[in-house]
Amino acid sequence: MSEIITPELVSLDVSLGADKQAVIRALAARVVAEGRATDADALFADAWAREEKDETGLPGGIAIPHAKSAAVTEPSLAFARLNPGVEFGATDGPADLVFLIAAPDTAAEAHLAVLSKLARSLMQEDFLAGLRAAQSADEVVQIVRGAIGDAPAAAPAQSAPEATPSGPQIDGRPARIVAVTSCATGIAHTFMAADALTAAGKKARVDLIVEPQGSSGYKALPQSVIDDADAVIFANDVDVREQHRFAGKPVVRVGVKAGIERADALVAEALAAVDDPAAARVPSGGATATASTSTSKLSWGANIQRILLTGVSYMIPFVAGGGLLIAIGFAIGGFEVTANAGTVITQYSLWDLPPVDGTSPFGALGQYLGAVAFMIGATSMGFLVSALAGYIAFAIADRPGIAPGFVAGAVAVLMNAGFIGGIIGGLLAGVVAWWLGRFDAPRWLRGLMPVVIIPLVASIVASGLMILLLGRPIASLMELMNDGLNNLAGGAGIVIVGVILGLMMCFDLGGPVNKVAYAFAVAGLSAGSPENPTPYLIMAAVMTAGMVPPLALALASTILARPLFTPVERENGVAAWLLGASFISEGAIPFAAADPLRVIPASMVGGAVTGALSMLFGVQSLAPHGGIWVAFAINPLWGFLLALVAGTVVSALAVVALKKWVGRKELDEAEASAATAVAV
Repeated sequence: MSEIITPELVSLDVSLGADKQAVIRALAARVVAEGRATDADALFADAWAREEKDETGLPGGIAIPHAKSAAVTEPSLAFARLNPGVEFGATDGPADLVFLIAAPDTAAEAHLAVLSKLARSLMQEDFLAGLRAAQSADEVVQIVRGAIGDAPAAAPAQSAPEATPSGPQIDGRPARIVAVTSCATGIAHTFMAADALTAAGKKARVDLIVEPQGSSGYKALPQSVIDDADAVIFANDVDVREQHRFAGKPVVRVGVKAGIERADALVAEALAAVDDPAAARVPSGGATATASTSTSKLSWGANIQRILLTGVSYMIPFVAGGGLLIAIGFAIGGFEVTANAGTVITQYSLWDLPPVDGTSPFGALGQYLGAVAFMIGATSMGFLVSALAGYIAFAIADRPGIAPGFVAGAVAVLMNAGFIGGIIGGLLAGVVAWWLGRFDAPRWLRGLMPVVIIPLVASIVASGLMILLLGRPIASLMELMNDGLNNLAGGAGIVIVGVILGLMMCFDLGGPVNKVAYAFAVAGLSAGSPENPTPYLIMAAVMTAGMVPPLALALASTILARPLFTPVERENGVAAWLLGASFISEGAIPFAAADPLRVIPASMVGGAVTGALSMLFGVQSLAPHGGIWVAFAINPLWGFLLALVAGTVVSALAVVALKKWVGRKELDEAEASAATAVAV
């Protein structure tokens, strides 16, 4: 544990660059040079993403850039005493003491607790004075190790000494305040804010107890302590866990950094809120209000993106697992596995294999196992829209929003509203559940609110609106587009049809427009023949164009421009390679939901290119699904691959260009806020 910092990680009285970006990059390189991380650029990108979200400079000449990163192999502290200091965003000027806190993204709780204890030491004047007076790297290491000592596995709640009678009085007793602190990574600011608020409570002579919700775990305050509190302070950059415990209490909400810099003022605001009937209160029923950084620093549009990304992040396991199982089903069961999978698994077994029909390269056993894999995958994918809607509602209203969100998502599927319907249904369910949770219900009713009343009313409202207002217009639009495609395909405009189908396949990534194009292609396959190859041409264009968005986003996020994407998006990009190759367009949904105004247009451009080239090269597909797994059913294969590569590259370059030069700052803040709210 003591080796978290070594003399080789310490730089004294140096200049590492003119700005904080150069300083962070230099410290990241030092960590890599000591063999404690594998990729300096990746570590810098993760630390810089955190820095862009909220600057890490603190009063007193301190800066603590930090990150949890997959590039880090061993928890590390890199320290620099700068001369001259560099601006890190603190209100009182440049920072001369800079710690880069680097933790693996799977760091053990004990390591995170050590890093958190260091953060708390930064609030102590004697610790900072020792660092500024140190004459050698060894002396710095000794000071830091002495401060770290033996840290507990999980940080306990912090409490101030018993208040004296001379402090503020409420109902003849000392005022009582509870607080919760949490930051994006749960390592540094979380515990510094906890200590600052504790000290402010002691100074104001009030009974103040803090619950730091850090990455190393947290100890929930006793419910009796919360019930007895007069007010609550939430100093958070991510949503408060189990917020329903504080329902009905007057609340002051700020970002975690304000908890460090304005602790005294926050205590005064909380005391003032006790007697203010107009003061904000924690919603009953567990509804989760957005963190202050989301509500005060981001526009409403950026907040919507944060909510969408939360829903998509929880939905990803359904997409990844289901998509991979479908791909396996095609690989071992043949390209006709979709037609008879249900019959195979209900009428046959391993002891009574189906008759060989020649579609599987592995015979009867391949047919059966392929059908099993396909049906499990299809079932998993069937939860996609419901999970998306459910967790969008969860991001708005916490646990009471999950049930009505799932129901609204299922109704969206019933009404053929797809991905877009799921988003709308989730937003409706979440907003209704959040609104209901704002009511200050009587104590006897509070227990029923999150488990009965909110899910019931929110389900009725959200799903009712989906059925009564949204289903029929979407169905009419689908029918109109289907008729238009049939008319075009019947004439000489087959290349134009390829462009249109490519645009449709990439417009909503598995939603109603995408499904219209796919249904149009599949419905025509039965009429295809050597004398009438048009249905095969259409099927090839649809499948190839549908593969472009996930492949393009995978290329952009994992190879071309990693720093432009959040850590969560880069992880999704790895999965998107296989999902795209398997013709699972939904592999691009995490990117599109988080950044629709840049991802969807870029995807459509690439899809149009691929659709047109597929038609131009005369590519035919006898298989309705499967991507590269049904290459044996595609002819000519070279035309299929060339069209696919061309569209993928065009889309990837387009999305990189849009992210780099079109409205980047505000959207990136929204993406970073949403990603960390899920990850922590």
